Amino acid sequence: MEQGRLFKIVYYLLDKGRATAPELAEKLEVSVRTIYRDLDVLSVAGIPIYTTQGKGGGIFLLPEFVLDKSLLSPQEKEQILMALQGLSVAENRQTDELLAKVGGLFRAQHADWIEVDFSDWHKNTAKADVFDQIKGAILSRHKIKFSYFSGEGDCTARTVEPYKLVFKSKDWYLYGFCCLRNDFRFFKLTRIKDLKILSETFLRKVADTPASKASIQKASIQNEPLIPVKLKFSPEAAFRVYDEFTDTVTKDAQGNLYVAVNLPEKTLYSYILSFGDTVEMLEPDALRHNMKEMLVHMAGKYKT
Repeated sequence: MEQGRLFKIVYYLLDKGRATAPELAEKLEVSVRTIYRDLDVLSVAGIPIYTTQGKGGGIFLLPEFVLDKSLLSPQEKEQILMALQGLSVAENRQTDELLAKVGGLFRAQHADWIEVDFSDWHKNTAKADVFDQIKGAILSRHKIKFSYFSGEGDCTARTVEPYKLVFKSKDWYLYGFCCLRNDFRFFKLTRIKDLKILSETFLRKVADTPASKASIQKASIQNEPLIPVKLKFSPEAAFRVYDEFTDTVTKDAQGNLYVAVNLPEKTLYSYILSFGDTVEMLEPDALRHNMKEMLVHMAGKYKT
């Protein structure tokens, strides 16, 4: 208990700049005598703490005192700066100033050897606007309303109590309580249209969101049926094949590439077709036949 109180004294002085012994005693619910004993312990431990008498006096830390001298290891300091670097992706330029401030507090330049960017090469300002609006609604606890397109193409009007933004497998999702379904749901940001922030606020349903339920629903984001397929790629597709399949790729003497992979059932054909004529589905036979029929049908649309 004493160690926790000592940290609280240091944090309070870092935040406020100065304090009086009676002020700290009231804040920490101990006697003034106990506060003075704590100050002696901090001084012996090397914390540059001092007191002055008279008007404007009180308890202070030396101006050059910084957190990393006593509370954070160099590794922990780097981890904080790296976390802020990642946060800057979602916060745009707003986090740059925070990085500079924390770096100054730590007396360190933030690491320049890592850069995190979840966006693609084509800037999507509409998606960024949706992200910022939802973030604001989460912080202010305002309900939001939007049109949502499901994976099957259905469009429904949703009113949602937004709880958090989740990044999962290349995409951002909103996690919140859906008033239509009367349950917690994940919503893919790219499928949210006509977003509106409502004036109505809400209370977070902490008791209704146990960690086990949240983790199950989070896992379900990508838990759609998978189908094992074997694919053959021509050499000119190598750059993309190695990017997306890494060490599961095998190669023959002619430079053709082979991959055995599980693909989502809903997007299987569209994903394979995105490789154009550089790919051939080898197995399973039923899907290979379906792909052939699909290509014949597509070719029929281009007959002159």
